[in-house]
Amino acid sequence: MVPRSLRPLRLGPSFLAMMVGMGTAGLTGGPGALAQPESPGVKGAQVYCYMRSSGNSHEVSWTAAYSLIKRQSASMFKTSPTHAAVMITEAVVQNPNTFPNCGRYLGDLYSSRVSSKGEVPTTSEGPTALPVQPSSQAGQGGMTRGERFGN
Repeated sequence: MVPRSLRPLRLGPSFLAMMVGMGTAGLTGGPGALAQPESPGVKGAQVYCYMRSSGNSHEVSWTAAYSLIKRQSASMFKTSPTHAAVMITEAVVQNPNTFPNCGRYLGDLYSSRVSSKGEVPTTSEGPTALPVQPSSQAGQGGMTRGERFGN
């Protein structure tokens, strides 16, 4: 005979149903779900949408929202303006009831970064093309140090 402590535990169907229900409630945001702190994107969306709906311009609203996202982000790296715009867009799209009528302002987040042809304008922050000067050592295909650095 097997001692009681080594016997398998038999769980009834009602107990299992209760456990499954509690597990799914936690995953779907039901009563058992833990409250998660708001992400920087949600906070930025709150600021941006509130300011725009209050009649502020895009530039003023964007500056305030982007400053908040940069300050609130826990990342070691700086949050780019493009990434911050995506964070705001995701927050509004995922929670349309939280940000009513804010969808009409989302295009303004991207209109200043995209030209009419759909191309992202180049900025001075990117790599700079250096002019290639003909080498005094013809046929070797390289430049001397003096030619490269203007010495």
